Amino acid sequence: MKIEAFPIRADYDLVCFSHLRWDFVYQRPQHLLSRFAKDRRVFFIEEPVFHDNESKLEISPREDQLFVVVPHLQHGADVDSVMRGLLDNFLSENQIDNFVSWYYTPMMTAWTDHLEPKAVVFDVMDELSAFKNAPAELLQREKQLFGMANLVFTGGPSLFESKKSQHHSVHCFPSSIDVKHFARALEVKDEPADQAQVARPRVGFFGVIDERTDIELLGRLADLRPDLHFVMIGPVVKISDEDLPRRDNIHYLGGKDYKELPDYIAGWDVAMMPFAINESTKFISPTKTPEYLAAGRPVVSTAITDVVKPYGEAGLVFIAETPEAFSDAIDAALKDDPSERRRRAAEFLDNMSWDKTYAAMADLIDRAVEENSPKASAMHV
Repeated sequence: MKIEAFPIRADYDLVCFSHLRWDFVYQRPQHLLSRFAKDRRVFFIEEPVFHDNESKLEISPREDQLFVVVPHLQHGADVDSVMRGLLDNFLSENQIDNFVSWYYTPMMTAWTDHLEPKAVVFDVMDELSAFKNAPAELLQREKQLFGMANLVFTGGPSLFESKKSQHHSVHCFPSSIDVKHFARALEVKDEPADQAQVARPRVGFFGVIDERTDIELLGRLADLRPDLHFVMIGPVVKISDEDLPRRDNIHYLGGKDYKELPDYIAGWDVAMMPFAINESTKFISPTKTPEYLAAGRPVVSTAITDVVKPYGEAGLVFIAETPEAFSDAIDAALKDDPSERRRRAAEFLDNMSWDKTYAAMADLIDRAVEENSPKASAMHV
């Protein structure tokens, strides 16, 4: 479990505990932590996977100073007890004694609440308690994590409003955007082979396809508009593949690498966000909204709160609440003036970037570490 000959280059390491896997979908954790890893060691610790052999941690070095740590536990192991032991050994062997803990899930507090980090960050990316198959003890663990945390970040305005009364230092950091990456869609000439065979006009979506996706809406749209072709890119999670609507004009292309996404978006006439309106989407702030806009596509979405405000109110996204309205909105999007839309989108996105979000978060963490330092504590005695 020891990382050989890797220098400690910063004032503190960052140890992240995540329910999301690094190699699943490139999203908020990857954008932020890859930037932190340019200045310090970052250890991204995932949920355990189970096997028949001895329990261990598998460490995978990535770019810069990032390490992905996957626990492999023996079937039947006492997860909390075994993980405490493995984690303690890992931290000791790699001289990780000056660190900040960063949580994406409260569930890992059961095997980390004995640690002594310089500060604790809880980045609330989603309302996990509203997700399908959420653990019964999640809310209790979240309350515990609020008590441990020095800083709470939220992934959008709705989450901020929900959490701001539960902690003394809650900060709203909505989904940001790598504009240059997605603007590349405006220059793509050759599209991917699996999409090239799909007829046009095309209405596209990328992201995880799960209980947040309104698959009934998708099926109704395909029936209403046989002249349109709906491209769905992303892994299917927590719902059965058999439940997905199957039509000649719906095309499931599977998951794609983050680097490939502009190549696919370039071949869409309209981008869509067919989110279901339910408990699991009440607080979401979709990263794909600014990504679609940076790629120069007109966007149609269901009435997700953090999309309606600010994107819908700014006239950057068409909002629709029924299949018929969604169909009409697609027609309006197809007729939209692309040059004017892209100009307004560029102005809106000008102050949004993961670099700026990272810098603001890092500043807050630095202050929290300083306030928790022995020197600062002595001054307040």
